[in-house]
Amino acid sequence: MSKLEELIAELCPDGVEYRMLYEIADLTMGTSPSGSTISTDPSGGIEFHQGKTFFGNMMLGHSNMCTSAPVKEAEAGSIIMSVRAPVGDTNITDRKIAIGRGLCGILGKEALETKFLYYYLNACVNDIKKKSTGSTFQAINTNDVKSISIPLPPLPVQREIVRILDNFTELAAELAAELAARKKQYEFYRNKLLTFGNDVPIVALGDVCQSTNTIRWKTASGDFHYIDLTSVDRATNEISPALIINAENAPSRAQQIIKTDDVLFATTRPTLQRYCIIPSEYNGQICSTGFCVLRPDNQNILPKFLFYTITTNKFNLYVEKNQEGTSYPSISDSKVKKYPIHLPPLEEQARIVAILDRFDALCNDLSSGLPAEIGARRKQYEYYRDRLLTFREKTP
Repeated sequence: MSKLEELIAELCPDGVEYRMLYEIADLTMGTSPSGSTISTDPSGGIEFHQGKTFFGNMMLGHSNMCTSAPVKEAEAGSIIMSVRAPVGDTNITDRKIAIGRGLCGILGKEALETKFLYYYLNACVNDIKKKSTGSTFQAINTNDVKSISIPLPPLPVQREIVRILDNFTELAAELAAELAARKKQYEFYRNKLLTFGNDVPIVALGDVCQSTNTIRWKTASGDFHYIDLTSVDRATNEISPALIINAENAPSRAQQIIKTDDVLFATTRPTLQRYCIIPSEYNGQICSTGFCVLRPDNQNILPKFLFYTITTNKFNLYVEKNQEGTSYPSISDSKVKKYPIHLPPLEEQARIVAILDRFDALCNDLSSGLPAEIGARRKQYEYYRDRLLTFREKTP
C-alpha cells in the first residue's frame, strides 16, 4: 500500500466532502481600470495583467504598470484563471499583481492547499469550459466560477498528492529544458554544417531549381488537396490535413501544382519561417501562391539539402533584409531564388543531410527522441493526475 493509500484509508475511509469553490477559497474577479491609470512607468506601481496576456506559453507575459486605483489585486501564490477565452487556463503568480477583466484570482483558505486546487482545476478544465457561454466570445460567469465543485480531502492527503504531481511536472520540465538545449545544439551544428569555405562554389538558389506549373481550373476535373499558409505547422514543418477543393470552390490563391520533394517557403510574413518539404501523398496537389515553390534539380542538389539550407539563420537574415512592407511584409519569389547558396558535391550533401536528419528526429520527431518521451510523460501525468484527483464523495 502506498503512502497516499495509507493516508486515505486512515483519514478519509468513507470518502471526501465536496464544497463549492467560493466556500474554500477567496476569489477576486478582475476589472479593467480606465486608460488614464495605465502607465509604462514602473516606479511605485503594480504589474497589471489583462486577459490572454497572462497566459503566453503558460508563463507571465507582457504587462503594463498600473500606478493608481481602482484595480483588483491577486496576492502572490494565487491561482490566476482565465474566465474568458481561453476559459479555464490557469497559472500561479509568484508576485502580487493587478488583474484585469477576463481573469480571476483564487487563493485557498486554511483547509485547502492552493497547489492542490491548481492541479484539480487543471484536471477538470473541460468541465469548466462547458460552463462557458457565447458563440464568438466564450466566457464563464461569476456565479458559475463560484459554484465549481471541489473535493476537500484532509490536508495530509492534499499535500501527498501535490508532492506526487510536483515530481511528474518537475520531470516534464527537465525533459523540456533538455529538448530546448538539444534544439539550440541542433541549430548550432546545422548552421556550422551548412557554412563552407571558398573552395565550394556559390550559386543562386533558383539556378538549382526546376520550373513549376500552375493549374488551369477551366479544364481541371476532380478534387485536389489544397495547402494554404495555415496548413504548415511552424513547429514540426509538417502539413496538417489539407482542404479538399475543386474547380467550383477553389480559392483565388489555389494555383500552384506541387510535386513530391518540392520545398515550400511562405513568402507572406516570411520571418515566421513557415516551410515544409512535400511528401509523396501530396504529389500533384495544389498550394497557395503565398508559397514560393522550390523544385530541386536532383542532378545538382538534394531535396533535403535544399530544405535544410532555407532553415538556417543566414537565410532568415537574408529574408528579413529583403522583405517589403510593414503591416503585411512579404518577399517576392524572385528575391528568394536569388539567395546565394554553397553547392558542395552530392556525396557531401548526402553526408550533411544524414547528420541533420538524426538531429531533427531527436528534436522534432513525435514518434521518437525527446518529443516522443515528453508526449509519453504528459499522457502518464494526465492519467495519474486524473486518478489521484478522483474521490468518492462522502455521504451525509
